[in-house]
Amino acid sequence: MNSILEEIGPRVLYEDNHLIIINKIVGEVVQEDKTGDTPLVEKVREYLKVKYNKPGNVFCGSIHRLDRPVSGAIIFTKTSKGLSRMGKLIKDRKISKIYWAIVEQPPQKESQKLVHYLKKNEKLNRSFAKDQPEEGYLRAELHYTVIGHSQKYTMLEVELFTGRHHQIRVQLSTIGCIIKGDLKYGAKRPNPDASICLHARRIAFEHPITQVPIEIIAEPLGDHFKKIWYNL
Repeated sequence: MNSILEEIGPRVLYEDNHLIIINKIVGEVVQEDKTGDTPLVEKVREYLKVKYNKPGNVFCGSIHRLDRPVSGAIIFTKTSKGLSRMGKLIKDRKISKIYWAIVEQPPQKESQKLVHYLKKNEKLNRSFAKDQPEEGYLRAELHYTVIGHSQKYTMLEVELFTGRHHQIRVQLSTIGCIIKGDLKYGAKRPNPDASICLHARRIAFEHPITQVPIEIIAEPLGDHFKKIWYNL
């Protein structure tokens, strides 16, 4: 069996004529960056080319991203029509996104909506948060709920309402809930697999072409995340 089929095939969560949704693993970069590592969008393009024996160039569009140390469900499009319509769903905030996060300290409240104003520092590749509006800062909203505890860690379910750079990471760290392994935002130590304990658990939307409701659940694939999760 072709290696790309073995690498990507088991991680396909959903596929139709217009869309393909993949369970991203820790360490993959979604789109090309300065590292030069093969991005996931190119792996998916090669997977489609081999699977369907397509000659020439194969279309594969990327509509959103997950940070390199983050895992979970991510959507790619197989047609330009799918790309434009899914892009509109993103813009109109009509895609529901649920994440799991394991944090070092429990929040003060079991459930809360967080609103901050974020600005990305390109040089540092990190974002900074303000509590009040300020020029150059973008409004960021999420809602978290505590769903599990262990002696050391707390599991949060996070619903994301906006899509800012490092949004969940910086908003949670701002309230003292640093994601396990996230050294950039103050974690005590790295995870063995260089991950951070943030996972895109669920994506739900109305298919922009067929109008059929789609709900995708992604199981964590990283051993470190799973070990903590099942011990909560």
